[in-house]
Amino acid sequence: MRVMGLDYGTKTVGVAISDALGLTAQGIETIERKEENKLRRTCARIEELIREYAVETIVLGFPKHMNNDIGERAEKSLEFKAMLERRTGLEVIMWDERLTTVAAERTLIESKVRREDRKKYIDKIAAVFILQGYLDSLHV
Repeated sequence: MRVMGLDYGTKTVGVAISDALGLTAQGIETIERKEENKLRRTCARIEELIREYAVETIVLGFPKHMNNDIGERAEKSLEFKAMLERRTGLEVIMWDERLTTVAAERTLIESKVRREDRKKYIDKIAAVFILQGYLDSLHV
């Protein structure tokens, strides 16, 4: 059973995929788009990856505020969830992603990735943290 993890942003979507046993998450790619609401190619690429990796479930980062409120970004993530469920027919699980971008940034700094290169990897790494958090919760 493979699971896909997504970090949905205004102009990018970080993508991670679990191993076949559902134990570890690996970053796959960052899907970029020019405008926030232009999602057709983004969804088409996600569907290609679902077929390629035989994904059965999607875990989507849920960007709640630190006080647990749901803001505009979280609302957009819920809209994206509904779109993904309609298009793919798969279950989309919302996963609290607070501080995943901070953790991803810290990981890149510790790995000595140059500041100007971090932007290329941050969303993909954040997707790994989202997916790994979900996978770890299944095996507790």
